[in-house]
Amino acid sequence: MTLPLWLSLLGASVVISFTPGAGAINTMSNSIRMGWRGSIWGIIGQQIALLVHVAIVAAGVGLLVTNSPTTFEVIRYAGAAYLVYLGIRMLTARPEPGELSAQRTNGRWRMVRQGVLVNLLNPKAIVFFLALTPQFVRPDQPQLPQYLLFIGTIVVVDILVMFFFFAATARSFHRFAATARGARIQNITFGTLFIFVAVLLLLAR
Repeated sequence: MTLPLWLSLLGASVVISFTPGAGAINTMSNSIRMGWRGSIWGIIGQQIALLVHVAIVAAGVGLLVTNSPTTFEVIRYAGAAYLVYLGIRMLTARPEPGELSAQRTNGRWRMVRQGVLVNLLNPKAIVFFLALTPQFVRPDQPQLPQYLLFIGTIVVVDILVMFFFFAATARSFHRFAATARGARIQNITFGTLFIFVAVLLLLAR
């Protein structure tokens, strides 16, 4: 990959990562509940999903998904249903004294799993990578180095943006959410946002 082509990929990765979506909402919610450093576990989960998406496209399954309306719709509705589930769970949650410290101890793998599912159950991401990959991975050149540089750039940029922008922006509300009233407001806000993103996913064509 030439330097100008890589710089184009870098620019596209920055724009993609800064685009608000379920991943950004998930990261900000984790940062408020778990603290800025603790939010990295959810971000790691989201990157695992990105790796899976690129692997799916590289294996040619992504083309199958985009050419199969039924498969695409199943994944789309599953993704929306999961976001609604997260939203309802947050809206109905009852924060209790000491819950935050318990989450810090036991919630890391839960955040990783949630991060994976939030990004993985998004068929639009498969379509996006299917459209983006051919622009930067040339069939007449060795595939593995190109894919490593391609996904490496996307993942590194996304981690930096999620951790140092979205998570860092939300960290100022961490103390507010540590109170019962603040935690309740936080649950209502992000629960509503998750449901809103789910509706957008269903309406988007």
